[in-house]
Amino acid sequence: QVQLVESGGTLVQPGGSLRLSCAASGFTLDYYAIGWFRQAPGKEREGVSCISSSDGSTYYADSVKGRFTISRDNAKNMVYLQMNSLKPEDTAVYYCAAGALFRLCVAHYSGMDYWGKGTLVTVSS
Repeated sequence: QVQLVESGGTLVQPGGSLRLSCAASGFTLDYYAIGWFRQAPGKEREGVSCISSSDGSTYYADSVKGRFTISRDNAKNMVYLQMNSLKPEDTAVYYCAAGALFRLCVAHYSGMDYWGKGTLVTVSS
């Protein structure tokens, strides 16, 4: 059974840091582009970051560029999102997703094939 499970979401103060993890089971992440997406209350799901399966290319939304870092450990079948300098507007449910093509991950969340159930990140004082 294909499964993605996110963890690491919690309440954090503005300016703080968090690392989200995404564990895959039932399939091998090596051949998939992986993306992190988020959805805030009342808003559409949006792309945060993507990492390719082949050469490690990465993409970041302008809103997180320079603050977030995506990485993958294929040996552990894990993907991570390091989030620094967090802002209240980063508050959202964060999802990891796997898809066949990096360009589809960058283009829109509908291009992804497998999804986790999400983990809540709340940035508030």
